Amino acid sequence: MSIRHFYLYSVLLCVLLIGSTATAMQKNGFDLTETIIDNNLILSGGPPKDGIPALDEPKFIPAESVDYLEDEDRVLGLVIDGQAKAYPINILNWHELVNDNLGTVKYVVTYCPLCGTGAVFDAEVNGQVLDFGVSGLLYNSDVLLYDRQTDSLWSQIKGQGISGIFAGVKLTWLPVTHTSWQRWQQDYPESLVLSEETGFERDYRRNPYGGYDESTRLYFPVEHEDNNTFHPKETVLGITVGSYHKAYPFSVLQAQGEKQFTDSLGKVRFTILWDELGYSATAIGLNGEPLQQIQGFWFAWYAFHPETQIYSYSTAK
Repeated sequence: MSIRHFYLYSVLLCVLLIGSTATAMQKNGFDLTETIIDNNLILSGGPPKDGIPALDEPKFIPAESVDYLEDEDRVLGLVIDGQAKAYPINILNWHELVNDNLGTVKYVVTYCPLCGTGAVFDAEVNGQVLDFGVSGLLYNSDVLLYDRQTDSLWSQIKGQGISGIFAGVKLTWLPVTHTSWQRWQQDYPESLVLSEETGFERDYRRNPYGGYDESTRLYFPVEHEDNNTFHPKETVLGITVGSYHKAYPFSVLQAQGEKQFTDSLGKVRFTILWDELGYSATAIGLNGEPLQQIQGFWFAWYAFHPETQIYSYSTAK
């Protein structure tokens, strides 16, 4: 090979390598050059960016007018300044995010069907009000949302930016209740409820993930797995206090049968409220303030917190 040909070959090889690296750092159009997690763990869920459309102009109807929910259907419920809103999981399964507000508080409602996790975050971050979309990407099988102002990616379960200018920035959690429609309607009869009139053609009476909740199968790999302690889709309440994490399996809470009891994590004591009718649990500080918490599948909680403590009746203090 001549020196000239060797030089041209070397240049071509460098171009190909640079192009390959650039492609690896781009997924669904998002720049993953700098992330706070291993970007190899960020996977495409299938849909492109905004392929799952967030709801930006949600419509609501009074609870008394709702005819599209059964008692056992699940909702995420939010109360701010005495005003209540409910977001049916039947609708969130198809959209995953709702950009909304109550009064002057703007927030994003998030739901990941693959992890069974619902969380609400204040949309104001570092003095800037953001609105969010669905990236089509996953981390530990959990939805990665993105803000439309900067294209930064955010992890729902971490409640934290993982790429872009907001990498490492924490979102502010807002208290949300993951419960049954029957319970929510009883507790908040004046609630407004997200309407099926979303502007999109979807069959909200059909679950696109039918059978997934009962199956042991995961659609996507996760960083940490536990295949022995509980069924992967066992519902748990996950609590975070500082650097400590603890899971409250619903099978244990149901068998225990106590409506409320006191427990601790680190040096913090709090009350766990168990509601069998709503099939939901809540952690409240002894001063009445809610703790950082999320309800979802065991596999998802463990994937993010393999060091988690696990509540059992015998370990209650």
